[in-house]
Amino acid sequence: MQIITTHKGTDFDALASLVAGTILYPGAKPVLPGSVNPNLKSFISIHKDLFGFYSPKEIKLNEVGTLIVVDTNSWKRLDGMAPLQKKEKLKIINWDHHPQGDIEADEVYREEVGANITIMIREIERQRKLITPIQASLFLMGLYEDTGNMTFTSTTPSDARAAAYLLERRADLQILSTFLRHAYGKKQKEILFDMIQHAQRQEIGGYSISIARMDIDGHIQSLSVVLQMYREIVDVDAAFGIFRDTERDTCMVIGRSNIEQLNIGMIMRSMGGGGHPGAGSALLKSTNPDVIEEMIIEMVKGNQQSSVMLSDIMSYPVVTVFEDTTVEEVAMMLRETGCSGVPVVDNEDHVVGIISRRDFRKIRKTNQMQYPVKAFMSRDVITIEHNKSAIDAARLMIKHDIGRIPVIKNGRIIGIVTRSDAMLYFYDLLPD
Repeated sequence: MQIITTHKGTDFDALASLVAGTILYPGAKPVLPGSVNPNLKSFISIHKDLFGFYSPKEIKLNEVGTLIVVDTNSWKRLDGMAPLQKKEKLKIINWDHHPQGDIEADEVYREEVGANITIMIREIERQRKLITPIQASLFLMGLYEDTGNMTFTSTTPSDARAAAYLLERRADLQILSTFLRHAYGKKQKEILFDMIQHAQRQEIGGYSISIARMDIDGHIQSLSVVLQMYREIVDVDAAFGIFRDTERDTCMVIGRSNIEQLNIGMIMRSMGGGGHPGAGSALLKSTNPDVIEEMIIEMVKGNQQSSVMLSDIMSYPVVTVFEDTTVEEVAMMLRETGCSGVPVVDNEDHVVGIISRRDFRKIRKTNQMQYPVKAFMSRDVITIEHNKSAIDAARLMIKHDIGRIPVIKNGRIIGIVTRSDAMLYFYDLLPD
């Protein structure tokens, strides 16, 4: 049995991805988590029978042979799927636009775009699958919600092309305006006014941020909309809201940023939540708001990717080889150094290729070990200029699925950044 599921607190992008999964994997059962975002409930109440969703309790996990996860790559964000984490011979397929998580999938479709549905729409178009106007409208709602109507900094040209494709498939903009209309009433206005009354700004690493704290009674819709308005009115680079529900002893933490360098999603993931560079949230139980505020400040301080240049994390001097070096010599060098690959340069230190252990799979005969590495090296080399930031290098690694990137200055290689270097940086393990 194949099942498709997504994250708890399902939003329109997650729901759209869930439905898109049923198109790409006919016969797979769409499993909708028990908790969904408030603005999604009215849509589901009307369309639930149309899409044939299952609840996690209706699925016999021992019969699941393939698990398809969309719009998340975290086990803890799935509803009722924990037993599958230890199941043997389970095939996992992951469609996601977030950075790497803890789900080790057999097939991964990942790209940094504004909405996850964008990746799946591209595949639907490639396979020439037919979609109905209702499906197109749902997909466009997911796309618009996760890109802030194409205004978030995480929005890409791919998102715009996906929107055009859906409009060509008769996506109904009037439906979008009906269901994407955020609830913003008297209660939300009172909260916003109170936040503005007590607004404080602070500068961290050259960026302006504001952290608003407020006690609330029970669940209140559209707090993310309130915080977005607050950020715009207070005019800061990033705003955070800590909303404490005293009855439930929980704190809803929401963040919004309008600059790429302050990665809200990364900050929220450190608190057990999730999100994107420009937006994210986390729900914390039995946590002192003072501690949360301190966590945010410390994370913002450590989240200044632009202040950490490649020269701070790259490895140098670089072990390189020439084009005429034999494969056997390179193999011995890799064993001695423990490296998984090395750049190939010409006589002027210009990078002309990269040879890695993966390239050794091309070797079929013993005598080919005496061939020059230029016969087997990868020539399509991704490089990065020395004045770029650590986050730029990480994005290239994710986009091209590569483990090392030569650092270039004036056309010559001066260092190399590896996955290990990036991990040391992102997890704050750099030596003092």
